[in-house]
Amino acid sequence: MFKVTPNPPDTDPASPYENLDSKKLHEAAERALDHHFPPPEKNPPKRNGQLFSVCPDINTDALLANASEDLLSISAIAADLADDVDGSRRSVALALSRMAEGVHLLVERAMDHLDEPEMAAIIAKQHRRTR
Repeated sequence: MFKVTPNPPDTDPASPYENLDSKKLHEAAERALDHHFPPPEKNPPKRNGQLFSVCPDINTDALLANASEDLLSISAIAADLADDVDGSRRSVALALSRMAEGVHLLVERAMDHLDEPEMAAIIAKQHRRTR
């Protein structure tokens, strides 16, 4: 009797990891899986009892710029609130707005001092000490 399909080819029982190309293919597949399904973190970061914290490696310029923007937002919120209330509450809201504006000016002045060479040297020295 004649067979329509040939016998399947004999396969090599060797491990797929013995061939260099299959090792590369396996490594690429592992990288792809790790990218799309990253393994869970083994040790969660410790909190030290604080609810919020600032990353230690953020530079002073970025910190002051963010503080400046936040102070402007606080001032705007307080000024807007002052329009909606009367009496002593209006005075309190306006006082908060003015205090935030004053602190904003202090932060802006500190940012101006960062551009001075001697202040930049002091900041760099402090940054090296914290590492």
